[in-house]
Amino acid sequence: MDIAINTGNSKYHVDKNGYYGRFGGAYIPEMLYPNVEELQTQYFQILSDPSFQQEFDALLRNYVGRPSPLYLAQRLSEKYQANIYLKREDLNHTGAHKINNTIGQILLAKRLGKTRIIAETGAGQHGVATATVCALMNMECVVYMGSIDIERQAPNVARMKMLGATVVPATSGSQTLKDATNEAIRDWINNPIDTHYILGTASGPHPYPDMVARFQSVISEEIRKQLKEQTGSELPDYLIACIGGGSNAAGTFFHYLDEPSVKIVAVEAGGKGVHSGFSAATTQLGHLGIIHGAKTLLMQTSDGQIIEPHSISAGLDYPGIGPMHAHLYETGRGQFLSATDDEALAAAYELSKLEGIIPAMESAHALAKLKDLPLQKSDNVVLCLSGRGDKDLNTYISHMTK
Repeated sequence: MDIAINTGNSKYHVDKNGYYGRFGGAYIPEMLYPNVEELQTQYFQILSDPSFQQEFDALLRNYVGRPSPLYLAQRLSEKYQANIYLKREDLNHTGAHKINNTIGQILLAKRLGKTRIIAETGAGQHGVATATVCALMNMECVVYMGSIDIERQAPNVARMKMLGATVVPATSGSQTLKDATNEAIRDWINNPIDTHYILGTASGPHPYPDMVARFQSVISEEIRKQLKEQTGSELPDYLIACIGGGSNAAGTFFHYLDEPSVKIVAVEAGGKGVHSGFSAATTQLGHLGIIHGAKTLLMQTSDGQIIEPHSISAGLDYPGIGPMHAHLYETGRGQFLSATDDEALAAAYELSKLEGIIPAMESAHALAKLKDLPLQKSDNVVLCLSGRGDKDLNTYISHMTK
C-alpha cells in the first residue's frame, strides 16, 4: 500500500501547514503541544519508511483480511437501474473500516515509544478496533464512550472489555461521541509522556486528519484496482460514503480527489429532519468554528456554544465534520446530502432483504441516498459499506416491533 503517495500538487489534500483551504490546523492546549509537534514532525517520515509499510501491509493482509471485496450488488442494481458496487469494509476483522487506522496508529505509537493507548468511540467500532490492536501489541488500552452510546452499543462494549480494554463512560453534555472525545483529550493532557491518542476519525488537530485519511486510503487504492478488473476502468461515476467525522469517507475518496469525472457524494445524518432541532447535518447547519483541535464546520449557536447533534446512528452523532470534508463541501468537489433516521432504517431493511447483507446503521445512511441520485443504467456506483449491522441489532429489532 502506498500510504506515502505524493499529494503535494493537490488542492484537496493537506498543505504543509496542516490546512485544507481555510480548515484544519492544530488548536490545542499548551500541555499537548509536545505530543502534537512530535506527531507533526515524525508521522510522515515513519509512514514513508519501507519497514513500516511492510509491517502495515502484512497485518492488513494477514490479520485484517484485506483486500476487502468489491461486490456488484445485482438485486440492488436492478432496483436502482445502475451498476452498484459495495466496498465490503464490513468484512474486515472487527467488522468495520476502523481497523485500518488502528493498525497504522498502533505501529506508529510503538515507533514513538508509547506504552499506553487511549481512544474515543461512538458506535463502538473504533473502540473495538483499538482494543483489538492493543491486545495484539500488548499495550494498555483505555476507551472513552458516551453513557448513552454504552447503552445502545452494548455488544461492542462487551467486546472491548473481553479484549482487555477499560471502558470509561462520558457522562457530560449529550453523553455521546463529542463528550467521549472531550474526555480522551483530557486524559491525554494528563498523561502526555507515555500515552498515544488513537483518534478514530479524520478530524482533530493536524496531523490527525491527514494521518487517518492515509491509513484509510487503502480503501480507495483497492477500489481503483478492483473496479478496473471488473469494468475495465478505475474510475466510477459515483463514489458514496456516509460521514460523521469522516474516516471511511476520507479513505473512500482519497485516491479520487483529483479525478474530476468522479462524482463524490457524502451522506450526513439528518436525524429527525435537518431543521427539526434533532440532526447532525453539519454542512447544512454548521458554521466555521473550532472543535477538538481543528478549525472546521461546526453546529453551534451564535455565541459559539456547540449544538447537540442527534442521529439514530452512534457513529454519525457528531456536531462537526473533518476539515478535509469541510473543504470538499466549500469548494464544491463533494456533494453533501443528508438522510433521516427513518430513511436509514428503510435502506438497512432493503439491503438486508435484497442482498442478504445487514449493514451498520452508519452505512445505511449512504444507502438511503441511492434513490435521490440521477443514476443512469450505465453508471458505475461504488458505495462504501463501512461496517456490519451486528452492533445495531437492538435498534433494528426495536423498530421492527413498532
